[in-house]
Amino acid sequence: MKIIDLALKDLSQILRDWKAAVFLLVSPIIFTLFFGFVFSGGGGESDPRLPVGLVDRDQTSLSAALLDLLDDSTVIRVEAGDDLAALERKLAKEDLAALVVIPAGYGAAMQDGAPLTLDVTADPASNAGMSVQNELQGTAQRLSNASRAAQLSVEVLEEQQPFASSAAREQAFAQALEDAIATWQKPPVTLSMRSSALPAAEGEAQLTNSYAHSSPGMMAQFAIAGLIGAAEVIVRERKTRALQRLLTTSISRASILAGHYLSMFIMIFAQFALLIAFGQVFLGLNYAHDWLATLMMALSMAAAAAGMGLLIGVMAKTEEQVIMFTLIPMFILSGLGGAWVPLEVMPETVQKVAHVSPVAWMMDGFQNILVRGLDWRAALLPAGALMAFALGFTLLSILRFRTVSE
Repeated sequence: MKIIDLALKDLSQILRDWKAAVFLLVSPIIFTLFFGFVFSGGGGESDPRLPVGLVDRDQTSLSAALLDLLDDSTVIRVEAGDDLAALERKLAKEDLAALVVIPAGYGAAMQDGAPLTLDVTADPASNAGMSVQNELQGTAQRLSNASRAAQLSVEVLEEQQPFASSAAREQAFAQALEDAIATWQKPPVTLSMRSSALPAAEGEAQLTNSYAHSSPGMMAQFAIAGLIGAAEVIVRERKTRALQRLLTTSISRASILAGHYLSMFIMIFAQFALLIAFGQVFLGLNYAHDWLATLMMALSMAAAAAGMGLLIGVMAKTEEQVIMFTLIPMFILSGLGGAWVPLEVMPETVQKVAHVSPVAWMMDGFQNILVRGLDWRAALLPAGALMAFALGFTLLSILRFRTVSE
């Protein structure tokens, strides 16, 4: 009971000032929204496909079919137009990744079984240029195969009953081409890969939700920042000699440390719970798809942060040192741990070094939950690493507390 009483006393001191509550809750929400806005590319949905200008000089059903296939591409985004000079200027300004011209006679040549080559202007040495050319070649080959299948279908129909006119034959070819393309796009056997714990639709939604990174990132950052008030309680306890008076009572040193640790743990876990609820309800994040995994990550990070706060409290001699010992690690551990920028975009060496920060482990765990849609088993390693940090910080605090309390 003495431990609980001491923890409640600390919490009342921390939350006595309404600005502390604002800092612990409102600030992470504001920064979550800000970083989510930045990661989303300005708040609107952006098209990540490579922009490609296209001029159709053939104007046949086959060139139109090619354009339809390219519109469905996941690699390139077609900007069709008739003004070749304007598209060339956009290419020169690098507003386009490539420029494609469908030559006149393209459709007729394809029907004859000798398709013409598309006129492509792009940098073949660049990744974008190579991606565009590969996509165009693959799409043109699919169209050629569909055209050949449609031609065979028309020949079979013609053997059964000759067409009344060339227009009727052309109409039959167009219909057969449409059927062949539709069949090509929906093969009888498909292979799909998705995360094991989330339905495909939910997984896709999470991948496009920019808050899936900023929400856990800001939770981690402000969990550390929130330690300022809690650590200052321990410093003031020593400066006012309240600690010495406590030591003259029946409460032990271990109980004093446990009470301070418990207050920090409760404060941080409550902060996580509210921010997770905010993300679930207002940001469309699926923390709830596996509550056990989410709970494991919240508990383990709260334990690690509380251990860090305890160490800061027993190391600092003044309130100014508390601020310094808190903010400097916060910026270093948050930046290195991927709270601001995803570690996936960092060099491999940085990704390995980043895991000296508990924030990196927290980000790994919540990315497994929110982005990859994995279950509680994917949270075991990150949660275990965070508990190791918690143990290390706490042991250092105990060793340091023995010297400051004697």
